[in-house]
Amino acid sequence: MRPSLLDPLFAGAGALPGVGPKTGKLLDRLLGEADRPARALDLLLHIPFSSIDRRNRPKVAQAPIGAVSTLKVRVVEHRPPRAKGPWRVLTEDETGDLTLVFFRANSGWIEKALPVGETRWVSGLVELYDAYRQMVHPDRILDEAGLAALPPVEPVYGLTEGLFPRVMAKAAAAALDRLPQLPEWLDEKFFRATDWESFGDSLRRLHHPQAPQDLAPDQKFVARLAFDELLSHQLALRLVRRKMQVLHGRAQKSQGALAATILAALPFDLTGDQNKAVAEISTDLSSEKRMLRLLQGDVGSGKTVVALLAMAHVVEAGRQAALMAPTEILARQHFATMAPLAQAAGLRLALMTGRDKAGDRRATLEALASGALDIVVGTHALVQEDVAFARLGLAVIDEQHRFGVHQRLSLSEKGEAVDVLAMTATPIPRTLALAFFGDMDLSTLREKPPGRQKIDTRAVNVERIDEVVAGLGRALKAGARVYWVCPLVEGSEETDLAAAEDRAEDLRKFFGSQVGLVHGQMKGRDKDAAMEDFSRGATKILVATTVIEVGVNVPEATVMVIEHAERFGLAQLHQLRGRVGRGDRKSSCILLYAGPLGESAKARLEILRETEDGFRIAEEDLRLRGEGEVLGARQSGAPGFKIARLDLHSDLLRAAREEAEKILDADPELLSERGRNLRLLLYIFERDQALNLLRAG
Repeated sequence: MRPSLLDPLFAGAGALPGVGPKTGKLLDRLLGEADRPARALDLLLHIPFSSIDRRNRPKVAQAPIGAVSTLKVRVVEHRPPRAKGPWRVLTEDETGDLTLVFFRANSGWIEKALPVGETRWVSGLVELYDAYRQMVHPDRILDEAGLAALPPVEPVYGLTEGLFPRVMAKAAAAALDRLPQLPEWLDEKFFRATDWESFGDSLRRLHHPQAPQDLAPDQKFVARLAFDELLSHQLALRLVRRKMQVLHGRAQKSQGALAATILAALPFDLTGDQNKAVAEISTDLSSEKRMLRLLQGDVGSGKTVVALLAMAHVVEAGRQAALMAPTEILARQHFATMAPLAQAAGLRLALMTGRDKAGDRRATLEALASGALDIVVGTHALVQEDVAFARLGLAVIDEQHRFGVHQRLSLSEKGEAVDVLAMTATPIPRTLALAFFGDMDLSTLREKPPGRQKIDTRAVNVERIDEVVAGLGRALKAGARVYWVCPLVEGSEETDLAAAEDRAEDLRKFFGSQVGLVHGQMKGRDKDAAMEDFSRGATKILVATTVIEVGVNVPEATVMVIEHAERFGLAQLHQLRGRVGRGDRKSSCILLYAGPLGESAKARLEILRETEDGFRIAEEDLRLRGEGEVLGARQSGAPGFKIARLDLHSDLLRAAREEAEKILDADPELLSERGRNLRLLLYIFERDQALNLLRAG
């Protein structure tokens, strides 16, 4: 169904002129996917991240030290190495001398490239050695004809091992030759106001920059392409949202009797944010439109209770609800929180995971299919083919960015007109919320329930680890329980990162059987047993990897030690710290780091010491690391932008969002001339799945 105009862009990169089989394989490794090779389009959208300015062409004596210069010199003398030293070539111009230095030299090649008595242009970094100017391994050695062909500003691409810069530049140039003349899809008035170039001209300028600033994210060439990418993404989100809401929807009305029973059983009052979120969700559930809402809240802000009240609303309306969590630990945690409240309201609740015994699983499946169960909490086991609901009305998806798109949709497809509530404990900057979850309405929990203690956060050099261990001994005597988080599971000779198993062994020398261990490579039942031992106090110190990052709730735990804290992202550190401070006792978090710290690591630890506001931390994390890591590793449900940078292009995202709304309000099916042009944009940035929905409708 792809327009034939775009066919040249979707041809394999290996078929481009000048790209042989060897280079083709390297391009596949760099830009291809598991199910397809690299294409011309991938080369076009793999824009340079930097450049080398070869326009600076001074005399030798004026060449700045520590900068790239392109110099015209006469070759005076070759000085072969004595023993194992480098090969040196003495060159000069009328202002001074320049020594060219070659390590592991191919003497034949050097003598051919730099014949004595000839004039050559050499380009590279000029350095000072023993008060003499030198250039180690010049980037370019050229005659006059070669100089004429040298790009004044040379693009620098991300590469893979074995792929050389000039080969990459040649392949990109060949891909540019395949770029067809594309119609303009931006609104004419909007386009004139921006002073941007066309899509094709912007691409050409980035692959052939005329000045280093051409590649800056705020310059018009990058901005144009970033806007196009963001517009394609926002159009796709809105097409999906409109399709889901218009085609499906059923009003689920409730008098609130079950919710009132649950509220009466709570040992605390809801916060203002929780009350607001409950009201927003109830309004959505009661309307004819399908609910697509994201509930985001900081660590410990009470999302589970809000979700249970939403599920109670649906059950009272005569339907069932399901909550899907990404890990078994988290699913069991939700179940443990909900069970007593559900029981107080007479709600029939069950847990389903991949480890259920055959008989238990069969009973749960039968109860779901017959309608004997009101609510089920589980892992991705809920989306398996044999799981059927009598009348599913609400799908709650926790930490939705950890699931792929198909897993998220498949739970809501287990019933008719199923409303969707996604939850995340990772506070998301507004920019990211628009990009990752722009198809959803947003409810935010910023307030923490009353009684939560401020966490004393300190950064401590790992050289003082003995003092930390001694402090733990005192804390244990006072009745504390302790998390100790390490970045790896097993020790390795190739890294100095603390390993959970090794650290647990070390701590057992001091604290014996009081030390437990949990990590992601353990079997599910062993993980559960370790968590249960810690929860009931059979162990007092739990050494863990980040498997405890989300959802683990042990109010008695008051000390968190994070080893090699400099290796973690800000949001992850904040999540880990949130495992303590959940009861009424004073809590502390010790960030053990190995110095010296880089600027970014130092900034992360300082921000964490300054604030517990997850939303401020998320904004800082976006600024420091970019959007790719703020939600953890890039997930299959993430947009995966190639050009746009959400930390730098938030204004463009807002403009793209507004433009997408205007476009679809005027042309919902993208059938006008401009709409057909915008379909090309969706194909170019591979958001064409949204067009499949249009065709299906």
